Amino acid sequence: MILPRIGGSDFITCMVSGKQGKITAEMDEKSLVTLEYFKVLERLAAFADFSASAELARHLRPTSRLDEALDRLAVTSEAARLLSVKSETSVGSALDVRILIERARRSAVLTPQELLDVKSTLIAARDLHRTFEHKQTEYPQLALIAEKLPPPPGLIETISRTISDRAEILDSASPKLASIRAEIKIAHERLMTKLTRLINDPRNAPHLQENIITQRNGRYVVPVRAESRGRIRSIVHDQSSSGATLFVEPLVVVELNNQWHEAQLAERDEERRILTDLTDQVGVFAGVISDLVEALARMDLALMCAKYAVEIQATEPVLVPFRKVGAEKHPGSTITLYHARHPLLDPAAVVPLDILFDEQTYSLVITGPNTGGKTVTLKTVGLFVLMAQSGMHIPAQSGSSLSIFDNVYADIGDEQSIEQSLSTFSGHITNIVRILNRADSHALVLFDELGAGTDPQEGSALARALLAHLVENRITSLVATHYPELKVFAHATPGVVNASMEFDLRTLKPTYNLVIGIPGRSNALAIAERLGLSNDIIQSARGMLDPTDLQAEDLLDEIHNQRTIARKSRGAADRSRFEADQIRKELAQRLEKIEDERQAILEKARALQEKEIEELRLEAESLRKALTRARQPLDALKGVQERVEELRSEVEQPVARRVVQSTAPRKLKLGDKVRLRTLNMDGVVSALGEEEIEVLLGNLRVRARVSDVVRSGQPEPELEGVLPGVKKAAVPAPARTPTPAPFSPSPGVELDLRGQRAEDALEALERYLESAYLAGMPYVRVIHGKGTGRLRQVIREELSRSEFVTRFESGGDSEGGDGVTVAHVAKE
Repeated sequence: MILPRIGGSDFITCMVSGKQGKITAEMDEKSLVTLEYFKVLERLAAFADFSASAELARHLRPTSRLDEALDRLAVTSEAARLLSVKSETSVGSALDVRILIERARRSAVLTPQELLDVKSTLIAARDLHRTFEHKQTEYPQLALIAEKLPPPPGLIETISRTISDRAEILDSASPKLASIRAEIKIAHERLMTKLTRLINDPRNAPHLQENIITQRNGRYVVPVRAESRGRIRSIVHDQSSSGATLFVEPLVVVELNNQWHEAQLAERDEERRILTDLTDQVGVFAGVISDLVEALARMDLALMCAKYAVEIQATEPVLVPFRKVGAEKHPGSTITLYHARHPLLDPAAVVPLDILFDEQTYSLVITGPNTGGKTVTLKTVGLFVLMAQSGMHIPAQSGSSLSIFDNVYADIGDEQSIEQSLSTFSGHITNIVRILNRADSHALVLFDELGAGTDPQEGSALARALLAHLVENRITSLVATHYPELKVFAHATPGVVNASMEFDLRTLKPTYNLVIGIPGRSNALAIAERLGLSNDIIQSARGMLDPTDLQAEDLLDEIHNQRTIARKSRGAADRSRFEADQIRKELAQRLEKIEDERQAILEKARALQEKEIEELRLEAESLRKALTRARQPLDALKGVQERVEELRSEVEQPVARRVVQSTAPRKLKLGDKVRLRTLNMDGVVSALGEEEIEVLLGNLRVRARVSDVVRSGQPEPELEGVLPGVKKAAVPAPARTPTPAPFSPSPGVELDLRGQRAEDALEALERYLESAYLAGMPYVRVIHGKGTGRLRQVIREELSRSEFVTRFESGGDSEGGDGVTVAHVAKE
């Protein structure tokens, strides 16, 4: 990520490598303010553990280079993965000590507390570096940052040996200091002993104000009554505010006081020398420690981005370069956002948006009511581009993709300026002129209320001309407007698509849903009618409208009504399918219960048979022994014993469990893995017909009847006429060449569903679990990622209902944590 360094703003520090390089292109600062990018940075900075990383967050800017943006996103994703398995990871008690290090480099002596700050920062770096030892493969980008974290050898130990945790210089700092402090202790004890004797002498008691020893001006004294001033030979150092007490140093302790004070001065000088030497050692490593602090800041910034992603339920976007389109007018940009939510709005209240540009679309004209969500839509797209190119995850569903734009320009809000004598319209035009002079085919342009603030007829013409200019110059754009003429322009112009913000006429409130492909309706007359305006006035107003416009509005009404009906029908169909699935699963559970009861009965019968056979065997064995003792022939018993062994072998065979199919069989489709029964080989469906299909077996393409193919992992259908509990060998099969025995290959121990929608993921999961069950696998790992947690939720709900799974749990630290679910497969 772009990080400022001490020593100038013309250079940046790459978050991954720390190398310096010139800024290739700066994003439009005014548009960053308009799109509230700096508010996002402030929220990001709130996750900082120390001031250096907070500073980096506030100076973070989007990059226009694809490789750098991908590196930034990779760092954030690695940090998110690290926190998922080791949530306590942080920069610890690190501080931004670069100013202290610079002072040390210039030979300014650091205080004990400042040296402790340096030490705590070095310890934080050392501990964080140890986190990434032997994890270069798992976290390659973070490990690259961690290469700068090892502290200078021996410096932590030197500071620890010199300064205590209470910022006091230890006796072990030097032998001389230890000797001086020993002298201080002895001198102090002698001084206290002498003064104690003096104040406890009965001859001095009448002259003392109090029987205590105190200090004045750094020397020990005793309080003497003012009237007894000459009774004790002494030197006066101070007197009380009332003048009744004098604080005097008896002459008999002056020399002892001098010795104690001189020892203290020697201690001060030795401590100063020790701090100077220690500061010089820190100064020698000034460059290393500065790089270490910056690496800590970059590491913390990565963790901050990951924590912020969790906060806003964000996922990693897919960044793609501009497509090569040849002679087409399309710029080659990509905007595909699923369930996009503005990061500054409450996630629980905001309505997710699907903003999808197909391969022919690069301009979107959004119409709809005021406060309907048009501006939020524009800001969401612009902000997502800025966040993604800054290395931040975006609050959208997995699989959302964006192009790397060279710049983002936005004209949103009131551009009125009293200081510059500009009206709202003039302010907008001034900003639009600035944008048009800078924007090219690799820029993203966002215009809100294009052409507003002036005469509607002229404003509409100007808006159409501006939009035509953007289209002609192949500039990716989103435009919000109220002008109906722009709807017609968007409908008739290749590359431009209409969109609208839904409005509920029953509640007279916007729904905030974005509908791409259908222009918005004019709801003024309908709203006025629902609010009680006279029908005569409504009809009079309708009569003043152009009949063509009325027909267009009626057609739009019909389109919206049909769309609503279709949406309700689809919802009803989805509910019916869900209910049918629930009934099917309920029936499957009942059949499973019946099968359990059948197995229990058979097991009980088998146990009884085993007991009877064992008794028969023991009886035969007893008879054999009796015949042996009587010297009688044993030939008659031999056949009985062999028959007993045969019966025991048959009884010991386990009771086969019938597989209960809980889901309806799915039709084959292209790409399905199948097995050709006639060849007993696995392949992939490459073409489908009414009665025949084409199967790709390695490099060989084979056409076969649908009846000769079975989906991989499914058992062979049993021969007709075979009854439960009866061996197949007991039923004569038709005279034909026998087919090979069923074969269930392993589908692999992992299933990666990241980036898939819930419906597709559940379908793939169902097929995979069935194959794993038939292959006899003990467990499987389902990779769904973290993201918003929605995919993980639906997958685990499905696992809890699946008859192929006995239990499931989150993956271990080395498996991906909550981004992976380990499911234990039921046994056949």
